[in-house]
Amino acid sequence: MATSENPSFDLPTAQPKATDPVCGMTVEVAGSLSSEHEGQSYYFCCAGCQKKFEADPAGVLAKAAQREAAKAADSGAESGGCCSGHSASRAGDHPADPDAIYTCPMHPEIEQVGPGDCPICGMDLEPKFVDMADHGDDPQYTDMKRRFWIGAVLSLPLLVVAMGPMIGLSVADWLSPAAFGWTQLLLATPVVFYCGLPLLVRGAKSFRSMNLNMFSLIAVGTLAAYAFSVFVVLFPDWIPRAFYEDGVAPLYFEAAAVIVTLVLLGQVLELRARQQTGGAIRELMQLTPDVAHRIEPDGQEQEVALDAVQVGDSLRVRPGEKVPVDGRVKSGSSSIDESMLTGEPVPVTKSEGDAVTGGTLNQTGSLVIEATGVGNETVLSRIVQMVADAQRSQAPIQKLVDVVAQYFVPAVIVTAILAFIGWSLFGPEPRLAHAFVAAVAVLIIACPCALGLATPMSVMVGVGRGAKEGVLIKNAEVLEVMENVDTVVVDKTGTLTEGRPEVTAVEALGQHSQADVMAWAAAVEKHSEHPLARAVVRYHESTSTDDVATFDAEAFDSITGGGVRGRVQGRELLIGKAGLLEEHEIPVPGDATERAGEHQSDGATAVFVAVDGKLAAMIAISDPIKASTPSAVQTLHGLGLEVVMLTGDAEPTARAVARQLNIDRFEAGVTPEQKHQFVRDLKDQGKVVAMAGDGINDAPALAEANVGIAMGTGTGVAMESAGVTLVGGDLRGVAGSVKLSRKTMRNIRQNLFFAFVYNALGVPIAAGLLYPVFGWLLSPMLAAAAMSFSSVSVIGNALRLRGADLK
Repeated sequence: MATSENPSFDLPTAQPKATDPVCGMTVEVAGSLSSEHEGQSYYFCCAGCQKKFEADPAGVLAKAAQREAAKAADSGAESGGCCSGHSASRAGDHPADPDAIYTCPMHPEIEQVGPGDCPICGMDLEPKFVDMADHGDDPQYTDMKRRFWIGAVLSLPLLVVAMGPMIGLSVADWLSPAAFGWTQLLLATPVVFYCGLPLLVRGAKSFRSMNLNMFSLIAVGTLAAYAFSVFVVLFPDWIPRAFYEDGVAPLYFEAAAVIVTLVLLGQVLELRARQQTGGAIRELMQLTPDVAHRIEPDGQEQEVALDAVQVGDSLRVRPGEKVPVDGRVKSGSSSIDESMLTGEPVPVTKSEGDAVTGGTLNQTGSLVIEATGVGNETVLSRIVQMVADAQRSQAPIQKLVDVVAQYFVPAVIVTAILAFIGWSLFGPEPRLAHAFVAAVAVLIIACPCALGLATPMSVMVGVGRGAKEGVLIKNAEVLEVMENVDTVVVDKTGTLTEGRPEVTAVEALGQHSQADVMAWAAAVEKHSEHPLARAVVRYHESTSTDDVATFDAEAFDSITGGGVRGRVQGRELLIGKAGLLEEHEIPVPGDATERAGEHQSDGATAVFVAVDGKLAAMIAISDPIKASTPSAVQTLHGLGLEVVMLTGDAEPTARAVARQLNIDRFEAGVTPEQKHQFVRDLKDQGKVVAMAGDGINDAPALAEANVGIAMGTGTGVAMESAGVTLVGGDLRGVAGSVKLSRKTMRNIRQNLFFAFVYNALGVPIAAGLLYPVFGWLLSPMLAAAAMSFSSVSVIGNALRLRGADLK
C-alpha cells in the first residue's frame, strides 16, 4: 500500500451539460429527461418543460434562439448559458468578475455566469468555485439586509397609521379619509416596489417559466393586497359594499408592506445562516498566509502576494510562519506542525527532499522550499472545494421534497381561489372583505420556504461540522447512505496501524550474508512506495555505511498484492510473501515457515527474500497499532457496527492484530481482487458496507462499498474512490462520520416533519377553518409572520448540528 506525504485531493471530472430549451437552465446530460427532435437530443430540468417542448418543438426552439440572441446583444446583462467545465474563482467578494460561475444550493444543475436567482426555486445563487482569497461578506446578504431595514423603518409608521385605532390611537381622526389613504400609499409603495423588488421579480420569473415556487405566492399575495388598496384610494366609489368594514372600504397597505418586510427578514436570516455554515470553509481558508517570501534569481528575497507565486518558485519559510503553498524542501531543516491536516499534535521533522503542505506551521528552523502546488492545486484548496461541493449537493430524500413542491404551489393557488369563493358565497358580512383576507392569508402562509430549506440547510451545516473534525463528506448522498451502515470493513496497514512499519528482525537463510541480502533488497525496494518497502530501505540506511544509491536495480516490477522483483548486480531478486515464492517454484523450508510463524504471532509481517531462485533471508517487519485505534473500534462497536479487517498479511499476523483490537472478523492474505469480492459478497448478504483504506490496492473495494472511506494520509487514488475522506487518517473519524450522518439525517427528518405539519395546519387555518368554531380569521400579516417563523425554525434546528458531538 503506497502512502503519500502530501495527499492529493482530486476533484471529480465535470459532467456534460446542456441548456433546457424551454426555461434556459443548465442541466446535466446524465440523468436528465430528454426528447428527440429532427435527429437532435434536447434535455430538460423537469417533466413540465419536456411536455411543453414536445407539444410545440419548433415554437420552443424559436423562442430559445431569440433568448440567446438577446443575451448576446446585451453584453452587460447577466448571462445564464451553460458554463460547465469553465474554471472560475468564487466571486462573492468580486462581483465584477465576469467569469464567476454561480449555482443554486437546492438545484445544483442550475449554473450561470454571475450572481442571480434560481429559475426553479427563486433562491439566491451561490458561487460554484471557492477562491482562497475570499474573506468578505456576501453582497447579496448586504443588499437584502439594507432592503429589510428600509422596509422596517417605513412599515412601522404605516402600522401606526393603519392599526392605530385598534389600540386607541385614532390617527384617522387627525386626517381626512383621502389623506389617510394617500399617507399609507406613500409609505407602502417604496416598501413593496423597492424593498420587495427582488421578491416580485422572482415571482414574475416563476410564472414566466411556470416553475412555481415560494416567490409565486408572495408576489400574488402582496400585489393583490397592494393593488386592491390602490384601487380603493383612487376609486373609492367603485368598491362594492360587500367589501366595506364599519362603513368604509378597507385598505391593506400595511399587510402588503409587512408581508414584504417579514419575507425579507426571513431572507436575511437565511443568508446569514448560510454564511455561518461556511464557517468551516473560512477557517480553512484563513490557514494560509496572505504573502510569501520569494527568492529571486539574483538571491534577493521579495515579499509577494500569495496569488503571485508560481510552480517552481523558491520560497523562504521563516520560523513561526505558515507554509504558503504546497512544496518540497530544497534546503534547511525544521519541525512542521501539521495538526491542521493530520490532527496529530506532534510536529514532523522536515529536511531536504521532504514535502510540505500549505497552511502548516513552521516551528523552529528556516526552510527554502520549491513550490509544487499553488492556487487551486494545493491540498488545502482542494479540501475547501470538496467541502463547498458537498454542502451544495442534494440528498436523495430531497427528491421527495422536489416532487411535493411541483404540486404544492398550484394546489395552494387553487385553495386560495376556493377560499375566496367559499367566503364570498357563505361567509358573514362583509363577505368579499373576508374572502379577500382569507385568500391572501392562504397564499402567504403556504410559502414553501421551510420545505425547501429543510434538507439543504441540514446538509450544509452537517458537512461543515464534519470538515471541522477532519471528516470530508463527498456529497449529501453519502450522508444518507452512511446512516444505514451496519458493517465497517477496514484495511490493516495505515488504517489500524501507523502505516510506518519498521524492521524488527532479519534472518539469513542461505549462502549470502545478511548485509549483502539487505543491500540488494533495499536497492529493489527503493523503487516501491509500499510501507514495508520503505521500512527495508530505512533499515539498510540505518545499519549500513553503504549508500543505497550505489546499488541500482534493473527490471523492477511490482506484483500487486504480492511483492516486488528486480535485478541487482546481475542477481535476480524476488521479495514477498511465502506464497509468492511458492508461485515461482522457490521452496520455503519448514523451519523458515516456523520462524516466520513465531514473528507473526507477535503481530509482525514476515517477508521472504529469494536470490537467483533460492531462499536467502526472512525479514520481520512490525507496524505498531495507532494509539487511537482501540478506542475507535470500541466506539464502532458501541454504535452497533460489525468491524471486519481485511489484510494482505499472513494469517498469524492478522490474528494477533484482531485479538489485540477485538475485531469481530478478519480475512488474511487477501489480494485487491479478493477485497473487492469480499465487499461485494457482504452486500449480496444484505449488509450496508463502509470500507476504510488508504492504498491503491484498496481502491476497488472502496469503490464497491456502499460508502468508501479513505485515509487522508493515503493515496489520491484511494481518496478519489471514496465518499468520505478522513484528513488525519484516524479511524476515530469513521465513528465520527457515522455519528454525523445519523445526526444529520435525524435533523433533516425533523425539519421535513415540521415543514409538512406546518403547511398541513397553516393552510386550513388561513382559509378560515376555525372561524365557525372560534371566530378566528387569520390576517395576512400574521400569516406572513407565521411563514417567516417556520423558516427561522428550520434554520435554527439545522444550526444545532454545529454543536454535534462527533467524538
